Amino acid sequence: MTGESAWPVAKLSALRLGRRLAVEVPAADPGRRAFIDITPGAVEGDTQARRERWTHTSTTRAFRIRHREYDADRLDGFDYDVGSTLLRSAEAADESELLTVLREWQLSPHQFQYARDTADPR
Repeated sequence: MTGESAWPVAKLSALRLGRRLAVEVPAADPGRRAFIDITPGAVEGDTQARRERWTHTSTTRAFRIRHREYDADRLDGFDYDVGSTLLRSAEAADESELLTVLREWQLSPHQFQYARDTADPR
């Protein structure tokens, strides 16, 4: 299976456009909620594209992967302190390494959603 075929096309496109993806995962303790997010890094061309009001696509982005837990009671309000705890993190230099990290963390690319469609407070 190639790296591209492992991702749903829309989600791979989102990553290449610099959009963050997230997935809710089981939390370690009751009263907590946990999320893993993928944040694409900026690349040359993003600044100019943003200035000109378009979005630059790139297949050479690096990625930050973070697994955080939050106090569940604080996610639904306007509390700026959501009790965040970083459980683990990783860096991936490219799309191939991103897939390697997801395999190590026992996650599938198909589990991820656009971050705005999740309850992830970030």
